[in-house]
Amino acid sequence: MNNIAVFASGSGTNAENLIKYFSGINHMNIKLVLTNNVQAGVLKRAARHGVESYVFSREEFYTTDKVKKKLLASNVDYLILAGFLWLVPGYLIDLFPGRIINIHPALLPKYGGKGMYGMRVHQAVIENKETESGITIHLVNNEYDKGNTIFQATCQVHPDDTPEKLAARIHELEYKYFPVTIERLIREESR
Repeated sequence: MNNIAVFASGSGTNAENLIKYFSGINHMNIKLVLTNNVQAGVLKRAARHGVESYVFSREEFYTTDKVKKKLLASNVDYLILAGFLWLVPGYLIDLFPGRIINIHPALLPKYGGKGMYGMRVHQAVIENKETESGITIHLVNNEYDKGNTIFQATCQVHPDDTPEKLAARIHELEYKYFPVTIERLIREESR
């Protein structure tokens, strides 16, 4: 069994999509949802599906081994970042080499880096008069949005787009491609 932990900071729609998807996949399981936000909607979504959740502070994440111990106690094999906004510390990158996957709501490398998340990304894409945006699924390293790209999908940016309209099309790409890309990567690694 490949146990997956999902890190999220917000509402958790991508996390819930992953929970639903992997509930029907043999040998893969969303074992744990972790968040740095005690008010995060992802906590309610995880509870609705019977998935254990764990809330941690900045100090616990960066200066203690509480998160590491929780992941090891849960026999986690892969970490998935689904709207998680903090930089992953080196100890987790070392513990899960090549097994931490992030989704970014734009095409990297152009619209990535610290502070480029959520509506900020979509606003930047529109302000720069791009004709195309999309998603990037990538491995995580010790820099924001700099890990090796696994998969990208694109959509058009329309002249009358608002960040919200563009975000809706980006979410459709995320829901469609994130679970299947994770499944493919894990299956390839398991061979």
